[in-house]
Amino acid sequence: MWKTGLLLLFLGLLTSGELQQEETEPERRSLPPSGKLDFGYVPQGVYQTLAYYEPGVIGLLFHMVHAFLYVVQPNPFPEDLVVKVAKDKFGAIQSEYQKPENVVLTLQAIYYEAGFVVCAVLGLLFMVLLPLVGLFFCLCRCCDNCGGEMHQRQRKNADCQRGLLTTLLFATSLVITAGVLCAYAANQNLSSQLKGMRRLVSSNLRDLQSFTNETPTQIDYLIAQFATAKNKVISDLDNVGPLLGGKIHEELGKEVCPAMDGALSMAGAMRETKDALENVSMSLEVLQEATGKLHFNLSLVRFSLNRTLNDPGCSDEDSDATTAQLCRSIRISLAQLHVSANFTRLPDVNNQLESVNQLIKTDLSNIIRKGYSSFNDTPGMVSDQMRNVVEGARGMLDIIGTNISSFSKVFPVHSTMANFTNFISHTHSKIEDSYPEIDQMDFYRWICCIGLCCMVVLILAFNFLAILCGTVGYDKHASPTTRGCVSNTGGTLLMAGVGFSFLFSWILMGVVTATFLVGGNVEKLVCEPFHTKQLFKVLDTPHLLNPEWRNFIPGYMYNDSDLDLTVESLYSNCKENRGIYSAMRLDKVFNVTTFLNSSLYTKEVGKMFNNVKIDLRVIVLLESEGKQNLIGFSETGVDRINYAAYLEEVNKGVTQVDLLSYANELEAQTDLMPKGPLQTSLKGHANSLRQIHSQQVIPMEQAMSMLNQSIRLLERTASDLPNKVADVLATIEAAQYLISQNATHVVNQETEKYKQTIVGYFRQYIEWVRTSLTMEVAACKPFSNIVDTVEIVACSFLVDSLNTFWFGLGCCALFLLPSIILSVKLAKFYRRMDTEDVYDDILAYDTMTRFPRASAPPRHIDW
Repeated sequence: MWKTGLLLLFLGLLTSGELQQEETEPERRSLPPSGKLDFGYVPQGVYQTLAYYEPGVIGLLFHMVHAFLYVVQPNPFPEDLVVKVAKDKFGAIQSEYQKPENVVLTLQAIYYEAGFVVCAVLGLLFMVLLPLVGLFFCLCRCCDNCGGEMHQRQRKNADCQRGLLTTLLFATSLVITAGVLCAYAANQNLSSQLKGMRRLVSSNLRDLQSFTNETPTQIDYLIAQFATAKNKVISDLDNVGPLLGGKIHEELGKEVCPAMDGALSMAGAMRETKDALENVSMSLEVLQEATGKLHFNLSLVRFSLNRTLNDPGCSDEDSDATTAQLCRSIRISLAQLHVSANFTRLPDVNNQLESVNQLIKTDLSNIIRKGYSSFNDTPGMVSDQMRNVVEGARGMLDIIGTNISSFSKVFPVHSTMANFTNFISHTHSKIEDSYPEIDQMDFYRWICCIGLCCMVVLILAFNFLAILCGTVGYDKHASPTTRGCVSNTGGTLLMAGVGFSFLFSWILMGVVTATFLVGGNVEKLVCEPFHTKQLFKVLDTPHLLNPEWRNFIPGYMYNDSDLDLTVESLYSNCKENRGIYSAMRLDKVFNVTTFLNSSLYTKEVGKMFNNVKIDLRVIVLLESEGKQNLIGFSETGVDRINYAAYLEEVNKGVTQVDLLSYANELEAQTDLMPKGPLQTSLKGHANSLRQIHSQQVIPMEQAMSMLNQSIRLLERTASDLPNKVADVLATIEAAQYLISQNATHVVNQETEKYKQTIVGYFRQYIEWVRTSLTMEVAACKPFSNIVDTVEIVACSFLVDSLNTFWFGLGCCALFLLPSIILSVKLAKFYRRMDTEDVYDDILAYDTMTRFPRASAPPRHIDW
């Protein structure tokens, strides 16, 4: 019945998720991850139990006992031996103990318990022999033997012996005192810790109460967080145009945009060609007109200079030789004053310009922008064509939400938790009711332990009082027969202590031996293996309790012993505060992921998107008018212009010589001439050349520069122009074909990605629920705390205190032996003797010549 109830409890903890990773198709694994959803944090309960025990100062005694047990039993934990014994359940060993394998098993057990066996044998010998020795010792003393004769030999070192025996007995009594204090401390520690046990029990039960209270809240939170995934799906469905259409636009744009950009750049080249042709036509006209004017003006300057050089000042015999030489030099240089470039022979570009102007009337850029606009409207087209799918998906989301919300109705989590809460309350009440009985039993135990300690304390009281009386009543001048009453009382107390030692020591040793065997073996076979987790390995041994079960827990709970669920894994998972769903492998009882997958209709959602058909054939990138315009551009004849002739004339320069330099040089030569009409006339000609340079040559150079730039631009544009136009048209045709005929592949690919994104939100929800269920929901830390609490109470409270008790009491029992011997010997020096050794008076005190004789003590009225 309790197993069925436990299964119902665990079933009530389920909400979603599973431990096994959901298998996915290979192609889905390569898909990019969908947008990350934030489901928040699962509300967590606060567990108060701190399953940790720090013994404090008495821990030093515990460590001493552990060290002693290690000396007694240094062998490692006999895992194989325990497993064999547990599997046989002692039956085969008891009934067929003569078999060789059972004999070997018995010998292995004896070998492991050798230390305990030896100590137990010694304890039993102590229990048997000490009362017998005490009996014979008593009979012996009654016969005036064994120290029973009330006569003491006097020796020179009597005081030294007396002091040594007193010191040894005092030291022995101190050791016994330490032992009885150790036993008393262990006894008190056990009682106080049993009272502290109530706090641990109450804390564990409160944690279980928190566990049952928080689990339904956590389940409700997991169910409510489906709204996060739902809202995200709705948001993506509302934005199907930008999300899906944008992706399709982006993928197609990898080919469409370069094609459209090429057409747009060709439209720009057409406008640039028009401007360049206009510049060439205008510059050529200006240069042809300016060239004629410049030729005429340079002719006038040459004529004027030539007439000036015919001046008598240059050719007269009486003129200066320098002037004549300068005149000859100037006359020779007049041949350089000619126009260099001849623009009149260059053909015009009017035909080409007229053809381009006809093409420009058609706005190619506007046609291309219409193609861009049509292509950029892809998200809107997708949104319109996906409207029915989106509406269907919205309706399915409402159905999914209803199914998820119905989970709590399928499994009565709240009622199950309420029943478990009642069970905890009932258990708590029973435990509370048992506390008085536990306290009564602990009181009886405490009384018994105190009685044992009082036995030792009684003996110690005799010893210490005897030492005190013997020390205080010591009189070095008194003879053995004349010792005082106080000293005699000390001796009597010593013998009384010896008598009680014989009476109590075997009882003490019997208690020590019994508790040593029990506490020592529990420590070595249970507590230490628990800390090293070897005990878990024994419990997890396959087929330990049932030959048909590989693992006990899953075999008992789920009838599937091959499931990887062991005691150690269960304890470790709960110790790490993992969810009970993962710790108990409850997916074998109910696979919540299967439930959610069937509830979320992920396959149905996928089928809805599989039927999506998006038609992009209405997109026209470039109309036929635009294509004809491009073809016409390649037939304008721009490529047939004689660019070489133009460049040849442009590169010649305006004149054969730089007029400004020529004018400066002419003026410099004129300055070398004597002042006069000749010099003045020549300087006037130099100024005329400067004026011609500034008014005619510089404008012509600017026009030639513009002509040069335009010609070179036209040359670059016209270079292989038909092929360039053909390439642009081919690229646009390819892009148009992609959109009209081959876009299905891109559409299907992006639709699949979009579908996986939508379904991915559901998978994220399932994965989050699985992770939360594994790590956070119904965290089973209280169950590991219960195990730790049992270990603390059993090992730290009970076993350690029990072992410390017998350790202290055993120390007392062992040291009672030297105490008996020392007390008997020391009593001779404290008690008043009946006879003593008397010496004859001899002048010389010589013990070698003095012979004692027995003498009765003197009689005194006061004695």
